[in-house]
Amino acid sequence: MARRAVISVSDKRGLAELGKRLGAAGFEILSTGGTAKALREAGVAVTDVAAFTGFPEILDGRVKTLHPKIFAGILGTGSPDHRRQLEDHGIPEIELVVVNLYPFRETVAREDVTPGEAVEQIDIGGPSLIRAAAKNHARVTVVVDPADYGAVADALDAGEVPETVRRELAIKAFRHTAAYDAVIASRLPGLLGAEADPPAEVAAGLLDAESVTLRYGENPHQWGLLLRRRGGSGLARAVQHQGKALSYNNLGDATGAWRLVWDLPAPGVAVIKHANPCGVALGEVMAETFRLARAADPMSAFGGVVAASRPVDVAFAEAVVEQFAEVVIAPGYAPEALEVFAKKKNLRILEAGPPEGGAPAVKAIDGGWLLQQADEGWDGEERRVVTRREPEPAEMEALELAWRVVKHTSSNAIVVGGSRQILGIGAGQMSRVDAARIAVEKAREMGHDLAGAVAASDAFFPFPDGVEALAEAGVRAIIQPGGSIRDEKVIDACDALGVAMVFTGRRHFRH
Repeated sequence: MARRAVISVSDKRGLAELGKRLGAAGFEILSTGGTAKALREAGVAVTDVAAFTGFPEILDGRVKTLHPKIFAGILGTGSPDHRRQLEDHGIPEIELVVVNLYPFRETVAREDVTPGEAVEQIDIGGPSLIRAAAKNHARVTVVVDPADYGAVADALDAGEVPETVRRELAIKAFRHTAAYDAVIASRLPGLLGAEADPPAEVAAGLLDAESVTLRYGENPHQWGLLLRRRGGSGLARAVQHQGKALSYNNLGDATGAWRLVWDLPAPGVAVIKHANPCGVALGEVMAETFRLARAADPMSAFGGVVAASRPVDVAFAEAVVEQFAEVVIAPGYAPEALEVFAKKKNLRILEAGPPEGGAPAVKAIDGGWLLQQADEGWDGEERRVVTRREPEPAEMEALELAWRVVKHTSSNAIVVGGSRQILGIGAGQMSRVDAARIAVEKAREMGHDLAGAVAASDAFFPFPDGVEALAEAGVRAIIQPGGSIRDEKVIDACDALGVAMVFTGRRHFRH
C-alpha cells in the first residue's frame, strides 16, 4: 500500500533532502505552491494537492489544503470502521504531515508592514493540518521543525516512526501553533489600531520562546530553565566565553547587574550579590571603577556578579580575579583579558548587548502569574526641592546616582554614596529606619567617611527617624518619593539638621 505525506512549509531549510529521502522510501508527496516548486526543482516527484483532491486552489491561494480528502486522510484512526468509510469515499490514508507556518512574526517585525500584509500572513490551512495530525498522533507523524527531519527520515527508513517519538512531535506541534496564535493575538491589535495589550505580549513571548536547560534552579535540587524570546537580544542571548554552566541564580543576579549598570548616568561597574547591589561606581577606566565599586562592601562582593557597561581590558580582568566571583558580564573583552580570566576556569564570562527595554516583568505565584510594567527610566519624575537648603550641584549628581541604584535594590532600601561611588546599602528591611542604619553601618565598616554624602530612599520616610539616622552619620542631602502623611514632619527634621531633601513623586519598590 502506498505511503503518503503532505508537505507545506514556509521555512524550506532541509526540504530538498527530506523530499529525496521520502521519495526513496516510497512516499507519494502531496504539496502546494512554493513547496511543490522547490521539491520539483530538487528532482523530487510531487503530486499537487489540487490534483489529489480534484479541487483547485481558490481565493488567491487562501484555500488550498482545506478539503475533506486531505483532512479525512489525516484524521482516520485506522479502525475498521474508519477505514471502511475512507474506502467508501475513495480517500487514502495520510501517514506524515510536514508543515510550518506563514512568517507572520517576521512580517510584522518590519517597520513598514501594513495591516493588509500582516493579515495575509495569518495561516489558516497550516495550523489546521498541524492540529489534525497532532490530534491523530497515534497513527500520524507531524513535523513542524526542520531540525527533526533527519531523525524522522531515519525512523521511516527503518519502518515507522515510534509511538513515543510521534507523541513528542505532537506535543511540539501543539506548542508551535499555540505560539503562532499568541504572536498574532499580541501583535495584530496594534497593527489594526487597537490598544496594545502588554500582558498578551508577555504571554506570547513565553509561548513563542526557545528553552535552554540551566545547571539547576535556585537550589541544586531544583531544575531551572531559561526561555529566550525569539529574535530577542540582551542577556538571554549572551555569549558564554568560559566557565561552568549557568544556574537560575547566576542569570537572576546577572540580570540585576546588567540592568543596573546600563541604568547609570555614566559608564560604570556594578557588583550584585543575592539580587542586590553591594557596590556601584562610575568611571571611564573600568579597572579603577571596579575597584571603587568593590570597595563599598568587599565582603559581600565575594562570590558576586560583576557587570561593566563598557568593553574591558586586561587590567580589569586582573582586578576581578583578585577575589572570587561567580559571573562577569560586559559588552566586550580584549583578548588579553580573556586570557587572564581563563586562569579561573570555573568563572563564567558572558558577553552581551545592552538590555532590552520595556518588557513587562513576570513573577510566578501560587496558581498563576503576576505581570507588571517594567520600572524603567529617569525621565518623567519630579525633582522638587522641599527643604530650605537646596542641594549643591555635586550633591545633585550624587543624588542621581543613589536614586538610580536604589531602584535596583530590594525594598525597603536606603543607599548612601557620593557622585562617583556608592558607599553603603541597606536592602530588604521591614522598617525604613533599619535600612538607613544598615546602610550607614556598612559604610562605616568599610572605613568610608559619610561626611557630605547623600542618600536615596526607594519609598517615603514614614517618620523622621530615618533621616535623623542618616544626618547623624554625615549625610547632607536625601532624595525620596514623598507622599507620607508625615512629610511635613520629615521636612522639618531635615531643615533643623541642615539637610537638603528632594522629592521625585515616584516610588521604586522592588520585591
